[in-house]
Amino acid sequence: MRIDKYLKYVNIVKRRAIAEDMCKNGVISIDGKVVKPSKNVQVGDIITITYLERSVKYEVLQMPNTKTILKTEQNRYVKEMV
Repeated sequence: MRIDKYLKYVNIVKRRAIAEDMCKNGVISIDGKVVKPSKNVQVGDIITITYLERSVKYEVLQMPNTKTILKTEQNRYVKEMV
């Protein structure tokens, strides 16, 4: 699954277009490498989102089967790393 779709489906970003822009501006990386919006995500990947003042890392736990998941089920698909 593409990184922009994954971020939208697991409720990390609100819209796919935002995730796409973040990738194009070098804000999102997978396993330490800056990626394009079309990069495929796999279970076990570490996604890093670099904001102005901090970075947030997420570990991919599983792929969603549907386009929308409940916010309460987000922890089944992605785990925020501290």
